[in-house]
Amino acid sequence: MSGEQELGITESKEHSPGEWYAEVVQKAGLADYAPMGGFIVTRPRGYAIWERIQNNLDGWFKDTGVQNAYFPLFIPESYLEKEKDVVEGFDPEVAWVTHGGHDELEERLAVRPTSESIIAPFMAQWTRSHRDLPMRLNQWCSVVRWEATETKPFFRTKEFLWQEGHTAHADEDGAWEETMTRLDQYARLYEEVMAMPPLKGRKPPHDKFPGAHTTTTIETLMPDGKTVQAATSHYLGTSFGEAFDITYADADEEENTAHTTSWGLSWRAMGALIMTHSDDQGLVLPPALAPDQVVVVPIWQEDNKDEVIDYAADLAAELDEAGVRVELDDREHRNPGFKYNEHELHGVPLRVEIGPHEVEDGEATLVHRPDGETETVDRDGIADTVTDHLDTVHAKLYADAEETLEGEIREAESREEILGTIGQHGGYVKCGWCGDEDCEEPIKDAIAAEIVMVPLDRDEEPIHDDCAICGEDAEETAYFAKSY
Repeated sequence: MSGEQELGITESKEHSPGEWYAEVVQKAGLADYAPMGGFIVTRPRGYAIWERIQNNLDGWFKDTGVQNAYFPLFIPESYLEKEKDVVEGFDPEVAWVTHGGHDELEERLAVRPTSESIIAPFMAQWTRSHRDLPMRLNQWCSVVRWEATETKPFFRTKEFLWQEGHTAHADEDGAWEETMTRLDQYARLYEEVMAMPPLKGRKPPHDKFPGAHTTTTIETLMPDGKTVQAATSHYLGTSFGEAFDITYADADEEENTAHTTSWGLSWRAMGALIMTHSDDQGLVLPPALAPDQVVVVPIWQEDNKDEVIDYAADLAAELDEAGVRVELDDREHRNPGFKYNEHELHGVPLRVEIGPHEVEDGEATLVHRPDGETETVDRDGIADTVTDHLDTVHAKLYADAEETLEGEIREAESREEILGTIGQHGGYVKCGWCGDEDCEEPIKDAIAAEIVMVPLDRDEEPIHDDCAICGEDAEETAYFAKSY
């Protein structure tokens, strides 16, 4: 097999999306499969994307009063049991440590599936007065949930990277405002950084986080018609405050229970990003997340080699000075066609081609990764021009994803319409819902679709008067979809 054949993507996104996705992840150098099932090795290019997601969110968190901390990987079983809802919700997925070396432990230790039960006791220790509130903590870490039966890098792994925020507030209003602040920041990440239109909503009561009062969600639609729960923000009420004795003395020295929140985004966001934008040539990345935003490729013959490379190097240096992440690809053992294919595979948003004509005319040829649009521009002011083109690439990616989303939200007024619409088209189907979990079962059993969200506004009138499944009065609008 030639180098060019090894480099390219052989699977089709449209016809075999699962195999295509796995091939893109590996051939674009994002991750490899670990020797034990359910785990992956994140390669430098993949981790660089995660770091940029992390850096954007981390800055916004800190701008709004959040402080980073770190809590142990292991959680004593007695701590996990203090919040029975959490135990019942996570217990089937918990990995347990029973031995240290050759000695059996006196108490089993859970490998954290989430950290409420280890963070909350310390929040209780650190909270004495209303002056200590609000308390806003966040940690970047990994968690383990022993549930993945088939490894799908970034989407479905037993261990995954994420951030989890945990906050305590004096009252419901403060905690709810916190919940919505984080949800809005997640939506901002998807819009401004990842070039993906988010849907904001609530999880139905039967699908909320164990122990939560309300779970809010960001949902993003994939090209194959399935949805991804892209981030969640939970108002926990006082359940964790009561379970872990997170109390404070108010201005009148009266003791009160704190209202708490938790919120998180995992590297599932990377899976959604790859699935949304990439194509049969390989990875496609929005400029904000690309490790290399621009690649400069000099194209020379022997009689003009030095002149072309010097011109390309000066241009790359100017872009670098302007803060653009740029690579000068002047490798002599690879021809331009190979370089183009390789950088397309790796998802570089913008290619700058420099040949003898560009040098002679004082120009540069710019090629957009998503669609191959090509424009020859003046060399003068190249940094500003490239920045404008990177903004255009982001806008193109967002517009394509938005067009896909808008065409994949449909309505239904009966069980048959829900089944037929999702079965044929995928996407989201909106319908009236009575609020009874039992009305989800006929859809879930038939086509593995479920209610992925309801509107954020509890007072919003349902889209139809009657429940599409049972015909009783509808209480709200339900969005059915198949999920990753």
